[in-house]
Amino acid sequence: MLIVFTFDMSKEIKDQVEQLLDNWMEAFNNKDMEGWSNTHNFPHVRIAGGQVSLWETKDDYISHFSKPDMFESLEAAGWHHSKWVSRDFDLISEEKVHVSVVFQRYDKENKPHSKYEALYVVTKINSNWGVQVRSSLAP
Repeated sequence: MLIVFTFDMSKEIKDQVEQLLDNWMEAFNNKDMEGWSNTHNFPHVRIAGGQVSLWETKDDYISHFSKPDMFESLEAAGWHHSKWVSRDFDLISEEKVHVSVVFQRYDKENKPHSKYEALYVVTKINSNWGVQVRSSLAP
């Protein structure tokens, strides 16, 4: 079977992944662990700070970031919200997309205080797009 991958398919996939990443950031900024974890696929891998972390399930992921509370730790460091600076699509296929992202963290006065680069591997599992791997320069 030959699958022809057209520009229109590529644009449609890119649009779907951009919406997913918008939802990802919105849930993160709203401190909505349930909504945020819904934008991931599992098992989920994060490579950052010299460590590789793996969460087999959504419940494992939520539990990990709730003890200690990730958002309390970020707020103690001056974080109020984050925004995407850029999202560049490096690879697009029907079931996997690599996105090089840059995100900026801001304080309560909307002043930027840290910026990080990352590579997200977004996969389509059971017709649902989700971030499955993050390799980040953030701590």
